[in-house]
Amino acid sequence: MNELQKTDNAKHWYAVHTYSGYEEAVARYLKQRIESLSMDDKIFDVIIPKEKKIKVKDGKREFIEDKLYPGYVLVNMVLTEDSWYVVRNTPRVTGFVGPDNTTPTPLSEEEVNALLGRMSKDESSFKVDLRVGDAVKIIDGPFKDYEGKIVEVDEEKGRIKALVAIFGRDTSLDLDSLQVKKI
Repeated sequence: MNELQKTDNAKHWYAVHTYSGYEEAVARYLKQRIESLSMDDKIFDVIIPKEKKIKVKDGKREFIEDKLYPGYVLVNMVLTEDSWYVVRNTPRVTGFVGPDNTTPTPLSEEEVNALLGRMSKDESSFKVDLRVGDAVKIIDGPFKDYEGKIVEVDEEKGRIKALVAIFGRDTSLDLDSLQVKKI
């Protein structure tokens, strides 16, 4: 890096580009380097932007963490020649996000607040946007592609009961609300 911008010795968040799929490894390497090189007075935090999501698999809910920006790690640091060098030369880091990949551009406070808010949002509480009488199509499970009509909604548990025509007869099915979509 030829000429680092004059810094105000304030800490800012920077986006660091990594090899895709190596975000956890980069975060781990970087934390080890911060400790071993005594950079904890210049590099304060390393996070992988993730959000909690609910996924239905085999008719059961699974809570997963999904990366918001695959291939990126966020670093909160005071930008100096030393801190830039430590981050830039961490294994599997390809560079900082910035106009020329050598002059890091800090993220705005609004971007960081929005991102941190999104990461801390609890997705385990959700809203069921279905009502009794809605026509739905089943999108997961053994009755995938069947259509039915909702007869009961349990918002607290996130479950619905739908009447589905199976072999010419209306059959009541107990389904997770994530297994159906409105039609």
